[in-house]
Amino acid sequence: MEKFITKAMLDQFYKDLSEAVSADVFVIGAGPSGLVCSRELAKNGLKVFVIEQNNYLGGGFWIGGYYMNSITIREPANELFDELGIPYEKVQDGLYISYGPIACSKLIYETAISGVKFLQLTFLDDLIVKDNRVCGVVVNWSPTRALPRAITCVDPIALESKFVVDASGHDAVAVKKLAQRNLVEIKGLYPLNVEVSEENIIKWTGEVYKGLVVCGMAVAETYGLNRMGPTFSAMLLSGKKAAEIILKELKK
Repeated sequence: MEKFITKAMLDQFYKDLSEAVSADVFVIGAGPSGLVCSRELAKNGLKVFVIEQNNYLGGGFWIGGYYMNSITIREPANELFDELGIPYEKVQDGLYISYGPIACSKLIYETAISGVKFLQLTFLDDLIVKDNRVCGVVVNWSPTRALPRAITCVDPIALESKFVVDASGHDAVAVKKLAQRNLVEIKGLYPLNVEVSEENIIKWTGEVYKGLVVCGMAVAETYGLNRMGPTFSAMLLSGKKAAEIILKELKK
C-alpha cells in the first residue's frame, strides 16, 4: 500500500508541474490579493498557478493586527464577502469585521475549487524577459535558501506564461527583480494612512512593466504609497482589478 500512496502523490504532482510549464498566468503570493486575482482569472477559463514561498496559503489574511484573528474590511469589499459567503458584522457605517480563520479558509477554498493550482514552498528566483516583456517565472524550492551556498547548488526551473502578477505583499519580489536591472523604479512604503492608502492601492493597481501586473501591498511598495494597517479592503479589490486588467488585455 505504501508504494501506491507515494506513487499517487508523485503522479499528481508531476501532472500539475507539467501543466505549469506553460500557463496563462502566474500569481506570486497566496495572500488575499493573490487569491482573489487568481480566482477571478480561473473563473474566466485561464490556466492559473500561484507561487507561494511558504507551506501555507492565505498570508496575513489569517490574522488581523497584533496577532488578533479578527479582520476588518471597508465598503465596498463586503460585496466580495457576500459573493464568497463569508459572514461579517457591521461595526459602523462602511466598516465591517469578520473572523479571520473563516474568511481566509473560505477564500482559499473558493480559489482552489475555481481551478487554481498552487506551487507551495516555491520562491521566485527571477523572471523571464523577452523583447521587453515579462513572459514567465524562474522558480526554485524554498528550502534551498536555507542550505549553505558552499555545499549546494540547485539550479531553478523556468515556467512560461502570458502574464505574471506580483501579489507578494511588502516583498514586491517580482518588481524588485526588474528594479535591480533598472527596468522599473521602486519607491518603497510610506507611513500609515488608511483612507488615502486603500484608495490609492486600488487606483495604482496595474501593469508596471509589460507582462507584469502588480496588486495588493506590492503596489504600495512600488509606487511609494501609504500603508493601511490591519484592514483588507484594498487587498481584495486590488486583486480583483488586477484580474480584470489581464482579462481585458488578453481579449485584445
